[in-house]
Amino acid sequence: MSRSRIAFRILSLVGLVLSPGFAGADSGAPVAPGMGIAIVDFAYVDTSNEPADQAVAHQRRLQGFMAALRRDFGTDGPFHLVPVSCRPVSCADDRASPAELVRAATDAGAGILVVGGIHKQSTLIQWAKVEAIDIAANRVILDKLFTFRGDSDEAWDRAEAFVFREIRTAMATPAAAPTPAPIKLALFDFEFEDFSAGASSSGPAPSDLAQLTGVTSEVRNLFAETAGYRLVDVADTAAAAAKAHALHDCNGCDAAIAQTLGAEQSFVGVVKRISRTEYTVRFQIRDARTGAVVSHADSGLRMGADSSWSRGAVQLIKDRLLDSPARQ
Repeated sequence: MSRSRIAFRILSLVGLVLSPGFAGADSGAPVAPGMGIAIVDFAYVDTSNEPADQAVAHQRRLQGFMAALRRDFGTDGPFHLVPVSCRPVSCADDRASPAELVRAATDAGAGILVVGGIHKQSTLIQWAKVEAIDIAANRVILDKLFTFRGDSDEAWDRAEAFVFREIRTAMATPAAAPTPAPIKLALFDFEFEDFSAGASSSGPAPSDLAQLTGVTSEVRNLFAETAGYRLVDVADTAAAAAKAHALHDCNGCDAAIAQTLGAEQSFVGVVKRISRTEYTVRFQIRDARTGAVVSHADSGLRMGADSSWSRGAVQLIKDRLLDSPARQ
């Protein structure tokens, strides 16, 4: 069996097991004690280009590896080994399809199927690709590529012992809870309110607009690096309130605009200047479908030059949203 064939066979097996409707839903629990384990003989390929013909030695060591792996599971009290047979070819034959392997294991009464392959890359380096699948729970419990040095009986024995421990540990580990899909967030440009004595009736000065652009950029970078969110492009919105930077005063119209952009939530942030050295930052997040406020926060009065707006906004979002106990 070629190296690529080993990888293809294992990946095909995983794809089959995880296909919709193949088996029961993933319980998330560790493998149940007493469950039967079917171990298919691993494939072996040698691309080391060594001059000596070591096929006989490799076959002997591979047989010893498989025998030791089955022996370890056969004597590991809570579980029992189940012999598996494929027809018309051997389960270890690369002509046995992934579907046939799973079906044979299931027919034999096994709840766990272990498959793999070993690749000798060079004189000292070998790789072992191992998959363990909980058929009953419809989940892959181990999908790992191991490396081990040497091609002696001792090296193979150490490799088998390590692979056994890794499979056994994976069987005793509950499945991780599925990661929720990131929230699609329409993060609009930060807006500005100037209540200082020098406020201009004609709107923000160019220097103020430059600082607001920096705030928006820093906050977008923060959300872009946060796994729970995916930013939606808001640049092309034609909504008048967005273009006028008046979303903070439009009675929640940002939610409807966000929904038209394909977002699930809308984010509106505001910097309010109190004086030349005092400001506040606030933000509000709405559910794009219902318009309900899902999160909001205000920094309170802060001291600092205009260049500190970005730092204040980022810190507020971290403290009151991203790092808050409710989110964790």
